[in-house]
Amino acid sequence: MACVALALSVTQLNAQDQAPQQVQTAHPAKGGTADFTTSKCKGVTNVASDSFEGDFQTKVGTYIGNVIVTQADCKLRADRVIAEATTGKDINRLTANGNVVFDSSSGTATGDHGVYELGPKTITLTGKVVLIKGKDVMRGTLLVVDLNTGLAHLTAKGMQGGRVQSTLVPADHGQPDTKKSSKPKTAGSN
Repeated sequence: MACVALALSVTQLNAQDQAPQQVQTAHPAKGGTADFTTSKCKGVTNVASDSFEGDFQTKVGTYIGNVIVTQADCKLRADRVIAEATTGKDINRLTANGNVVFDSSSGTATGDHGVYELGPKTITLTGKVVLIKGKDVMRGTLLVVDLNTGLAHLTAKGMQGGRVQSTLVPADHGQPDTKKSSKPKTAGSN
């Protein structure tokens, strides 16, 4: 399972694709506040679902209905999760479809489809992708996170306008201003 969270400090890069799109990248070591590394998502993996179908020949298991995959403080929820193993009994890929939600202590990411590659330690979310951390929200159509480096890329190809949309709320937004005005008093003011 992987930890996914909102990248609050982002650097805009030019997309190398000819179609106009916007790429936003965050890296915790460079001032971002997201923690995309695997340190919070290690240990025993627990899976709960309404039903399970397994094929021992192909080493593919399908969890169906209200699937919840938990590992440490990271959680994946989806309508269906396919677990694939290449050698032995170790799972190398989880493919989630329908109402995909990745939750961690760092935030939440949602999408229509998701793939967690355990070997290279990458997460890919596609469809209507939404990242949420606190009151901050980012929207796009493709999120790729490298859990080894903590680097995340969000693009919006195919989305109206082809641009990533972000709403970043300052920490003090909505708080009453407790600072005294530094304006000098004028004659006639109390």
